Amino acid sequence: MTEIQETQLPVVVIVGRPNVGKSTLFNRFIGEQAAIVEDRPGVTRDRKELEAEWLGRRFRLVDTGGWLPAGSELDAKVSRQVEAAVRSADLILFLTDGSVGVTDEDEAVASWLRKVKPPVMLVVNKADNDRREADRWEFLALGLGEPYPVSALHGRRAGDLLDEIISRVPDAPLSEEYQESYGLDEDIVVVGDQKPPRVALIGRPNVGKSTLFNRLVGEDRSVVHDMPGTTRDAIDTLVETEDGPVVFVDTAGMRRRSRIDDTAEYYSLVRALRAVDASDIALFVIDATQGVTAQDQRLAERVDAAGCPIVILLNKWELIEDLEDRERIELEVKRKLYFMDDAPVLKISALTGKGVHKLRPVLQEAIEQYHRRVPTRDVNRVIADAQQRQPAAGGAKVMYAIQGATDPPTFTLFVNRELPHTYLRYLERSIREAFGFGSTPLKLRVRKRGD
Repeated sequence: MTEIQETQLPVVVIVGRPNVGKSTLFNRFIGEQAAIVEDRPGVTRDRKELEAEWLGRRFRLVDTGGWLPAGSELDAKVSRQVEAAVRSADLILFLTDGSVGVTDEDEAVASWLRKVKPPVMLVVNKADNDRREADRWEFLALGLGEPYPVSALHGRRAGDLLDEIISRVPDAPLSEEYQESYGLDEDIVVVGDQKPPRVALIGRPNVGKSTLFNRLVGEDRSVVHDMPGTTRDAIDTLVETEDGPVVFVDTAGMRRRSRIDDTAEYYSLVRALRAVDASDIALFVIDATQGVTAQDQRLAERVDAAGCPIVILLNKWELIEDLEDRERIELEVKRKLYFMDDAPVLKISALTGKGVHKLRPVLQEAIEQYHRRVPTRDVNRVIADAQQRQPAAGGAKVMYAIQGATDPPTFTLFVNRELPHTYLRYLERSIREAFGFGSTPLKLRVRKRGD
């Protein structure tokens, strides 16, 4: 029997000036609308990384923002993200726009890429027909070898380009499905198939989520800028911690729907909500200098409905020096977020790192509670004790109970007749206290005998 350890996948990075179709090509190769696409520059700001596969060969594909180091302050930060991605690349796809031809910005990118260490493939996008394909030869002037034509939008020659990529990336491993399909190894055992927990950072725009994300990840992975709405997509990063691997997800700041008048921002909101639904735990970041706003309350209700554990983080706490102001904010959290009263509250400074170290043990405890499974005999013992202390009205009774699922812990109660909602909350509280579920949401499903 063969044992396979997790293999380091080769990294392919897509770079180019703004608005040449990098995100469209990324989505084409990934096979889904993974990156936000809109026909104007500046939509992609952070680098997004996902696993791609072609002919059974796996590699990491990285989408980046437009490289404009001489632009605005935000352009310069995005460009540094691109440069960081290039340093980790095994292959670079330099994407240009065949419908426009060679521009001064293309020449600037080419001049930079001629000096980097990883190999570069010159790709001419928007080659939608034979004439456009023939026009690609003018890009030879960039001095990066033969230009490869492709239409990211329509998929023209995308397979040819992927063939070339696979031939160039070092040791791209075969996927397990491909090996099984072709009988390459019938006795494969995958080591460490438990998915790492996902931790989503949620909050209004400009409350410090990306700054905290960068501190947790340990690098400037998400662009940090003092303009609200900088993060336009959900950014996933796998981090090796002392307690094992954790996936941190930085999400776009969530505004009220009525204030969203931008297509890219709307899809950022959709992806942020999906990231919450797919996460094991949510870090709800609040700007302590502004207190709990009405928008924070609405967002908290949406996060609470997702059913994952929540940790409330009062960021920028170091800016509040007055003791009365601190007490007022703590009281405000309890009053306005009363429905999250079990959630831990930490005071931190993402900028300086003060208090962030307290997050690790709270995270681990919440993750463990979210995945916790209780033996059936113990569940029934707690339910029986609770019913003995306080019987339900009208002769209603739980005959039997089991934990049917985790993530979040879900309990099915088999009853002889309908239980009042208040009594169900009493049973939920009894289970929570008995098994130390803390702030983890619990689900109770009720089935009447004979259903």
